[in-house]
Amino acid sequence: QVQLVESGGGLVQAGGSLRLSCAASGNIFSIYAMGWSRQAPGKQRELVALTGSGGSTNYTDSVKGRFTISRDNAKNTVYLQMNSLKPEDTAIYYCNAFIKGPGLLPRWYWGQGTQVTVSS
Repeated sequence: QVQLVESGGGLVQAGGSLRLSCAASGNIFSIYAMGWSRQAPGKQRELVALTGSGGSTNYTDSVKGRFTISRDNAKNTVYLQMNSLKPEDTAIYYCNAFIKGPGLLPRWYWGQGTQVTVSS
């Protein structure tokens, strides 16, 4: 059993910043990729940022230059620093991680989501 627990969402004015955190725990053998996705009302879920075990990073175009993903492998934790937030960043943000448990094939796990609301 693997759990992803997110924290750090909230309400912020446009131009402000928030930092999301997500800690993975449970029966973990290895964590490959960790990332963040978001889903705005009436829209499909989209991948926002992803980081590999070696530190590589990828971002969706709309957040490049504003968001930074990082991870602490010792703590099995991934962070998303969000700066210069815009109202269109308003969404539920989900942590996701590609994790291998002992004796199991790796698979994607998802957190419960944290609300980020950016007011204009």
